[in-house]
Amino acid sequence: QVQLVESGGGLVHPGGSLRLSCVASLNAFASSLMAWYRQAPEKQRRELVASISSYGTTTYADSVKGRFTISRDNPKKMVNLQMNNLKQEDTAVYYCNTIPTAANWGQGTQVAVSS
Repeated sequence: QVQLVESGGGLVHPGGSLRLSCVASLNAFASSLMAWYRQAPEKQRRELVASISSYGTTTYADSVKGRFTISRDNPKKMVNLQMNNLKQEDTAVYYCNTIPTAANWGQGTQVAVSS
């Protein structure tokens, strides 16, 4: 069973930065397509924010392009999300998972952007 533990969230002002981290207890981590998702307040669905392949190929949602950077550390089974120039609309609970998603999600990490 995959365990996903996210950390690094917090409260920041608009324009601020945060770095999220996720440790995944996944045997095939190095060959897995990993991603960050987020669920905004009062939204029913999680949205895909960024993904990174085993080779390091990245994709981003249009709303975060140029501001967020996803990276991975295979020996540590870790995937990170550097978030710069944060906006109020980035406020959400952020989760990591695979693509396709594993059945169980972590607890997520809360990001709040407010002046």
